[in-house]
Amino acid sequence: MLVELDARRRVALGKLGHPEHDRYLVEEQDDGTLIFRPAVVMTEHEAALLRHPELVEKIRASQADPSKAAPSKARRPRAKKTSA
Repeated sequence: MLVELDARRRVALGKLGHPEHDRYLVEEQDDGTLIFRPAVVMTEHEAALLRHPELVEKIRASQADPSKAAPSKARRPRAKKTSA
C-alpha cells in the first residue's frame, strides 16, 4: 500500500494495523525505513509491579476469589460520637 505525507508531513494509516492498537513506537532505520511497533503507556508504578510476576498472580487470584483476600489494615476505626 502506498501512503503519502500531507503538507505537514502527516500520514493517515486508515485500515493499516489492528483496530485495538492506537499508539506506536516508531523507529527510523538508516535507510529511512520506518518501523511501527504497537505500544502501551503505563505509569512507573505499573511497570514496577509487572517486574514482580508473583505479586501480579496474587492480585489475579484475589480478584478471582475475593473471599480469600486479606482484610485491609489501611482503614482506621471510626471515631465514637460523644453526646453533648
